[in-house]
This record gives sequence, structure tokens and C-alpha cells, in this order.
Amino acid sequence: MIKPLSLALMIAGTSFNSYASECGDVTIADMNWSSATLIANVDKFILEHGYGCNAELVPGDTMPTGTSMIEKGEPDIAPELWSNSMKAALDRGVEEGRLRYAGASLSDGGEEGFWVPEYMVEKDPSLATITGIKANAKLFIHPEDPDRSAFFGCPAGWNCQITAGNLFRAMKLDDAGFDLIDPGSGAGLAGSIAKAYERQEPWFGYYWAPTAILGKYKMVKVDFGSGIDEEHYKACTANADCLDPKVTMYPPSAVDTIVTETFAKRAPKALAYLEARSFTNAQMNELLAWMEDNQADGEIAMEEFLNENEATWTAWVSPEVAKKVKQALSEL
Repeated sequence: MIKPLSLALMIAGTSFNSYASECGDVTIADMNWSSATLIANVDKFILEHGYGCNAELVPGDTMPTGTSMIEKGEPDIAPELWSNSMKAALDRGVEEGRLRYAGASLSDGGEEGFWVPEYMVEKDPSLATITGIKANAKLFIHPEDPDRSAFFGCPAGWNCQITAGNLFRAMKLDDAGFDLIDPGSGAGLAGSIAKAYERQEPWFGYYWAPTAILGKYKMVKVDFGSGIDEEHYKACTANADCLDPKVTMYPPSAVDTIVTETFAKRAPKALAYLEARSFTNAQMNELLAWMEDNQADGEIAMEEFLNENEATWTAWVSPEVAKKVKQALSEL
């Protein structure tokens, strides 16, 4: 006869053991940028302690990871894949039963645009529109030519140099008095925002989210008054040989969690967590700013996120899983 205490222990352990047996060994791509390594570490901790997975982080990057998942079935999980860059291949992998889109890593998608500091818009709401920007071009003093205005573009060699340049032409910003300034590097572009903010000076230029910069400095995305023409953006705006660019807001970039179909089938409970797990750009901007300020890696940032944002992540899992994860956190 089984004693009552032993029976209770067996019942309590049944669910965890079933999670562990279904999940098994899991490999998670740890991409080489801050938001991706944070999400990878969050997934590893929750899958290990909440679902009993034997989770391992492996080095990753967009194209190599996506290709390996399609061709070799590994790693099992890519927590943050900017899928537009290889969408045809990923869709083919889904059609062939190799991959599955598990959910949106970033619920807003990757965000691009032209931005101005929030303090400028608070003084003059018209500066949240491209019409207002052009009408007040003289506010944005060129650092080398006081007779011209400054628009900070994307660094040379980056794909966004093409889109920002085409939109600069489409909106006839040159006619409004603006020069397109190459900041020289990503650090140079970020530095120009930081410098303007510290001095409370005007700034106008291209940037993207989620980023630490937009977590530290409150910026407003300028409304072009055009809506999004995704077809034209893909066919013309994003191409260097675009002869007649038209005004369009940037369409959001899909940022997905991709899993192998074998993992999805063997670990449905863990898959349900990945399908629910998603960050807004505002959340991620703040987390990235915290990582930068504290020189934190993905593991340290994971611990900070789980401890300080319990209401967010417990909504992604069952109460039973949340209890296990919180217990593991208390033991760190």
C-alpha cells in the first residue's frame, strides 16, 4: 500500500515528469544582439525550471540559424528571428513540415521611422508630422552649414541607408532645406541623439526599435501622412535602383519565434509558452537601456526581467509553471 504522503509526492511530480519526458533536450539559438540574447536566456530558464527541459544555448545568427533549422532540424528554437530577411525559405520550411512559426517575439514588430525628440513635440505638436518638420526646417541646424538643415540618415553600407535615402527624396526634404547626413556608424547615429537630448536641442533623423537609445531617450515617430504602402516599399523604397520613390511609412518588420516541427510535436506545453511569450517594443526598449547602463549580458538581464516583471511573464505560463519558475528564481 502507498502511504498518503508518498502518493501526494507522486501526484505532485507527475506533471513535472511528463513535461520533462516530452520536452527532453532542447537547443535554443542565442543570437548576437542584446534583445535576442535576453529572450533566449528567458526561454532557457523558463523551459528548464517550468517545463523540465534540458535546455542549451547555442550560438546563432539570422541566416545561418534559419538555414540550419530548415536543412538539419537544429537548433530547436530561434527565439527572435527577423523573418522578412529569409521569409521565402522559412515559408517553404513550414510547407515542407520542417518548421513552425510559434508566435511574435516582438508584438509590434521591428519598427523603423524618422524621429524627433519628445520635448520638441511637447512645445509644438506639428513637429510630429512631416509637414510640420518641413515648415520648421530652420530649427534643425546643420552642424557644418548654418544655411542648411540636418537630417541624420542611416550609416553607409546598411540596408536602411537605401530606404532612408529614398524616403528623403520622396518627401523632397532637399527642397525644404535639409541635407542628408551620414553619421558614419551606428554609434555615431546614437551619439547624435544622445548629444541633442543632453542639450535639449532639435534633432531629426532615422532610427529603429527596439533599441537601448529609444529606451533612454523619448522620441516621437514622425507621421508622413501617407499610411503604409507595403507593396511599393518592397518593390521600390527598399531598392537602391528605385527611380521614383513614393512617400510611405515603414511597414513593421516581422520578428518571430521559429521552432522545428519535431520540437513542436513532442513538446506542446512548452510550445504553448513560446506562442504566448511576446514583448512590446516599449518593454524591450527599456530592457535594452537597462542592459546597456548596467553592462549586463543576457543571463543577468534575464534575472532582472523575471524578478521585476512578474506580472508580464506569469501571463505566458500556467500557475503551476509560474510557481516552479519563481521557486528557481528564489534560489539564484
